[in-house]
Amino acid sequence: MATVLWFRRDLRIHDNPALVAAVEAAWATGDGNVVPVVLIDPALWPTWGPAKQAYLIDSLRSLDASLADNLVLRHGKAQEVIPAIAIEFGATSVHCASDYSGYGIVRDNEIAATLAKAGIDFVQTGSGYAVAPGRVTKDDGTYYKVYTPFYKRWLIHGWRAPAGDATKAPNWIGVETCDGYPDRPDTRGVVIPKAGEAAALELFETFLAGPIENYDEDRNRPDLAGTSKLSIALKWGEIHPRTLLARLGDSKGHEVFRKEIAWREFYAEVAFQRPDTITDYFNPLYKQMKYDTGKLADEKFAAWCEGRTGYPFVDAGMRQLRTEGWMHNRVRMVVASFLLKDLHIEWQRGANYFFDWLLDGDLASNSHGWQWTAGCGTDASPYYRVFNPLGQGIKFDPNGEYVRKYIPELSHIQDGAVHEPWKVLGGLDHGYPEPIVDHAAERLEALDRLGKLPKGVQQAHNPKGE
Repeated sequence: MATVLWFRRDLRIHDNPALVAAVEAAWATGDGNVVPVVLIDPALWPTWGPAKQAYLIDSLRSLDASLADNLVLRHGKAQEVIPAIAIEFGATSVHCASDYSGYGIVRDNEIAATLAKAGIDFVQTGSGYAVAPGRVTKDDGTYYKVYTPFYKRWLIHGWRAPAGDATKAPNWIGVETCDGYPDRPDTRGVVIPKAGEAAALELFETFLAGPIENYDEDRNRPDLAGTSKLSIALKWGEIHPRTLLARLGDSKGHEVFRKEIAWREFYAEVAFQRPDTITDYFNPLYKQMKYDTGKLADEKFAAWCEGRTGYPFVDAGMRQLRTEGWMHNRVRMVVASFLLKDLHIEWQRGANYFFDWLLDGDLASNSHGWQWTAGCGTDASPYYRVFNPLGQGIKFDPNGEYVRKYIPELSHIQDGAVHEPWKVLGGLDHGYPEPIVDHAAERLEALDRLGKLPKGVQQAHNPKGE
């Protein structure tokens, strides 16, 4: 007799409620045999960028090592593979964490029904959130559409302490007939961070030892090591948010970091309540906005993707994405605003590109972060807020160190002058392009398009922008 533990976005062995439940069930019904399983879906795998594929392979190998090399890796559709594994091993139950995505809920219901016919329990314990979606609600039971009141109620609701380890160690049971790891893609030119639970815990300790104290200010500076970079580990469940929250105090830096964790949970709640908003508008009135398509728009999109728009702060961010699979959050907002309001390209196109390349590409946070910038989402940045790519660079990368790090064609320009290389004698001599659009003119164009929407969407223009 055995139980099956299906690892999904919880690639760790500590603070893992599903693991504890699987182990306890294994000892209650037999000799503590647990079959740890990870599934690779061949329909999804090819859609990811090489950095994302490589990171997941590294993370799975790290998990496998912590399971004494007993991880059962299978390829196929979950609705078919998971029941087959359970039957193969004579399992009494299959355990996993709850998935609150629209697709995940449908998939899990189908698997539960199939297992039930075979007399096998499907048990979901815990989730990837401190507070699972659906639990933080208004007094009338409806969900929050604005972050700040959500955050206040989220704090009142509270969360459990990190889950302890199982009281009795499991007997991990693997097989010799695993499907094997996918081929690790060629990632030359891309710096893949160290993956796995141990690396995530070490990264958190480094953050607690210093950067968190100035996090409220330094998190906006891409030229400084002021963020935790734990978003990747949270995405894959190499660390649980409760593990982070349990170590936070009341200082300003700690408070702001706690709020950032809550943003992730807020977007998960919205996506749970409105799964259609992963790909569609939260505010459908913005569907009527005029967006650019066709050959010229495609050429501008390509320039944005490749980091050759002629706006250094934007291009540095896009090159960071392609070389690290990650981008500083302040820069994410700026590059998103540039695509939406300087190039007038619809948000889904940028969101899809981000999701494919970001190692921390989380569907809910990605889609709703883009809608925040587009002005069409919950708690949205008003559409009339147009980030100035020059002003943002000068303010948050004052010495130009971030830009020079990712744009070698501008490494010869000193200090903040790097943000406007066309004003520097010889500034464009090494192949960096002229700006592909005039920001001031495109800002007015964006506001003009806003003004042509129905009155319910229009808002007073901000004469200064941001």
